[in-house]
Amino acid sequence: MRWRPRGAALASAVAATAVLSACTAGLAGPYQYYNGTGLHDATVAEASGTWRSVEETQLTLRPDGTAALRLLDGQDFDFDDAWRVTGSGTWKLTDGSGGQEIELSMTTRTAAGTRVTTPAPTASPTAPSTYTWRFYVDRDTHRKLVLFFFYGDPDAGNTYLMTRAAAR
Repeated sequence: MRWRPRGAALASAVAATAVLSACTAGLAGPYQYYNGTGLHDATVAEASGTWRSVEETQLTLRPDGTAALRLLDGQDFDFDDAWRVTGSGTWKLTDGSGGQEIELSMTTRTAAGTRVTTPAPTASPTAPSTYTWRFYVDRDTHRKLVLFFFYGDPDAGNTYLMTRAAAR
């Protein structure tokens, strides 16, 4: 008879562990398991040009591998610090098993500011003097190139989308 209570306790512990594991797996956000877009056909010529996002963010990727950026926010948890930077640097298009990415490195910061956030950051953000972003490369429904990175908490899966600037 002693085996039954122990067996029941063991069965309860196993069941509780299974439930907790299932709950924890459900909390993992899409970014934590993101393997890329699977895109492998973008070219440097296609990625070159001016890209825009919200709040006057602009990124210019030149064919020679140099870049200019204006009011670009940090990615991942750095976004929560609310800093925005303007400067210049370099970029390259890479192609891995998960798809293509653009690695953008700011080598010279010419200006820094902050984004208006609610609630305000708990500390005064310090914008970095150099920084590297990794943009995923994808195509929209019209087969046009788009660039994006994840920002904030990885569980949320928020994307910071850059689209080709309209010709003026």
